Amino acid sequence: MEKNKTGKYLKYAIGEIILVVIGILIALQINNWNENRKENIIENKILVEISKGLKEDLNDIKANMSAHRAGLKACEYYYNMLTNKEVKPDSINYYYGYLTRGYISIQNKSGYESLKSRGLEIIKDDSLRNNIIKLYEQDYPFIMKLEEQDPEGNFHDNYFKEINNHISPNLIFNNYGEIETIKLPLNVSEIEQKKMLSYLWKIKNDRIFILDTYSKVLENLMHLRSNLEEIKRKANKELS
Repeated sequence: MEKNKTGKYLKYAIGEIILVVIGILIALQINNWNENRKENIIENKILVEISKGLKEDLNDIKANMSAHRAGLKACEYYYNMLTNKEVKPDSINYYYGYLTRGYISIQNKSGYESLKSRGLEIIKDDSLRNNIIKLYEQDYPFIMKLEEQDPEGNFHDNYFKEINNHISPNLIFNNYGEIETIKLPLNVSEIEQKKMLSYLWKIKNDRIFILDTYSKVLENLMHLRSNLEEIKRKANKELS
């Protein structure tokens, strides 16, 4: 009898232990599921924020690229004017402003800052995480340096004053003090002409380099934005 009682007790005790272990495992699983769900929600919110920022960055990059292309046209206009080729004198108003104008790079980093504060590892996709880091830590700082910190890209300080010294005497202003046209041909010596042509060459090549850099950053941005939009579509599909 004692043996039977002991055996029954052991079976009961083992059964209770098994139930407790199963309960603990279920609780852990539920807790892990809840934690993963919370992390997924946070990850999706951050990715949506980054995607919105990229849309604004895209507009800024396209605007700067368009302005640099206008700067290249200004170089061509000034080159033709200095070499006595035919130009429209009343177009000087437009090109005068664009020749040496510089720009700033406006970057929306709030989404990326949120990601860094939460921890980069919250982005589970290694490739996606690396692309985000590359854009914000390499591409964006590089174009900012080109636009705002590179001495060679400071066209206004480097070239405006001297070029303007030779251009301004021929400018014609209207009654409102605005540039209306320019009297041609310019009265410049061969030495002055060559000096200004060398400035135009430098401005042109620096703007081309900046545009090439922008093109690569734009390609990376578009690729990342496409990935984020795909993730957003999948997330919405899972919720529906």
